[in-house]
Amino acid sequence: MTTYSIGVDYGTESARAVLVDLRNGEVVASAVKNYPDGVIDDHLPRTNIKLEADWALQNPNDYVECFISTVGEVVRAVNGKIASEDIIGIGIDFTACTVLPVKADGTPLCNVPSLRDHPHSWVKLWKHHAAQEEANRLNAIAAEQPDSFLSRYGGKISSEWLFPKLWQILNEAPDIYEEMDCFIEATDWIIWQLTGKETRSSCTAGYKALWHKQKGFPESSFFKALDPRLEHVVDEKLTRHFLPVGSKAGGLTAAMAQQTGLLEGTAVAVGNVDAHVSAPPTGITEPGSMLMIMGTSTCDILLSKEEKHVPGICGVVEDGAIPGYFAYESGQSAVGDIFARFIKNAVPDAYFKEASAKGQSIHELLEEKAASLEVGENGLLALDWLNGNRSILVDGDLSGLILGLTLSTKPEEIYRALIEATAYGKRLIIENYEANGVPVNALVACGGLPHKNKMLMQIYADVIGKEISIAEHLQAPAVGAAMFGAVAAGQSEGGYETIAEAAEYMAKLKDEKIKPIPKNTQRYDILYREYKKLHDYFGRGENDVMKVLKTFKK
Repeated sequence: MTTYSIGVDYGTESARAVLVDLRNGEVVASAVKNYPDGVIDDHLPRTNIKLEADWALQNPNDYVECFISTVGEVVRAVNGKIASEDIIGIGIDFTACTVLPVKADGTPLCNVPSLRDHPHSWVKLWKHHAAQEEANRLNAIAAEQPDSFLSRYGGKISSEWLFPKLWQILNEAPDIYEEMDCFIEATDWIIWQLTGKETRSSCTAGYKALWHKQKGFPESSFFKALDPRLEHVVDEKLTRHFLPVGSKAGGLTAAMAQQTGLLEGTAVAVGNVDAHVSAPPTGITEPGSMLMIMGTSTCDILLSKEEKHVPGICGVVEDGAIPGYFAYESGQSAVGDIFARFIKNAVPDAYFKEASAKGQSIHELLEEKAASLEVGENGLLALDWLNGNRSILVDGDLSGLILGLTLSTKPEEIYRALIEATAYGKRLIIENYEANGVPVNALVACGGLPHKNKMLMQIYADVIGKEISIAEHLQAPAVGAAMFGAVAAGQSEGGYETIAEAAEYMAKLKDEKIKPIPKNTQRYDILYREYKKLHDYFGRGENDVMKVLKTFKK
């Protein structure tokens, strides 16, 4: 009997569902739906309530709507060909740290009529950076603690993580803080909606909420040192019980089964994170290879048999991606977002007309023009901090920079400089791992960018000086989620006992590898040294002009 599993990948802008054949990893059907309210960063939906700078919210109801819509669509697409009883598992992954305040029954506070018009009652998306002040204070206090947990997180906690966001609510909206019965990751909340019971993942807890498999959370005395009102925050607003990835969270409720066409009781895996769930479908189940998940932002996953403390990373968590290994996480807060923002705001209309005349997208036209330039021919050097820096500076208050602009600078030259800047940032992350005893022997890329922009991947290979393999799965996170759904179902139901076993049959890489071009690498070595100078000058406190400018803007 052939069995199947469904994976749903909740990204920044949309949710995508895939139905996957468990024999070979083939995607049989897929569906995507944009969140109706998208990323909320200007004003609350259907109101005139403005949001302040660095806010990024979402509507949790969009997540449920998108699940029902996309899963229902893939089930209908195979109606008559695949029986519902042959779809044995469901897995989901989410951007993180994306969190929301809810009541004891799981009701989001933004669904409570009296609280709907308060921004703090909505989902805080991963790229909500308005809790930077709380992150700064948390880091300063944590640094004074004996046996500080900070070393597990590269020496700093990001404003993107759970506790800065929760503390911001307490500081700015104590009434909302009191109204919430728990603060929960979106990946765990959607699993609650699917199974009818609250189940939390050790993955998000480990990377985003300071939890450790052996040590648990920091002591209550630490939270009291932050703010006396936070002394019992773990027991009052969170939980101390977590399940590892691949565990079965429960069975699909009758209501969800009816709305999607699946069977009631279908195994649902514990929620996962979009980056970490991408390791198995790209064949990364052992140490040595670093996975780069490249899209709106990028996230890196690197496995090891040891827990080492590496400065500037996002965290290292036991069983964080693959059971039995420590998984290191790092990343960049904006990559695809940078290119999209540039095209939306800075490319002249003449380029759009030219692209239309050639039957190209604007991205294809810019790639064609930028690819014709030799290394350094654009005369530009940029810093890739348009959404702050995730690794290795961990500072959401940093901003972008382009050096070398002249009256003759062309859009394609800036476009290439921005791509190069993200590649320099990635090389710095890799060198940081290697300098701290965590080897990076090979690179694998997945996500939208590697499949869309060949020039970008060649620049990365040239800048970093390493071969890059590309995942064959276009939707690696969704396929990975489906794989964990198969593990949650188990071998007895036609699934797999372990995620490593699933990867043996379902992981796929393209045959062709992107190899560095030696002459380009030599030229990029020179430019990279200049990038590092700018990186340290503006990012390590010698010149805080970016923060001064941000203060004026606020």
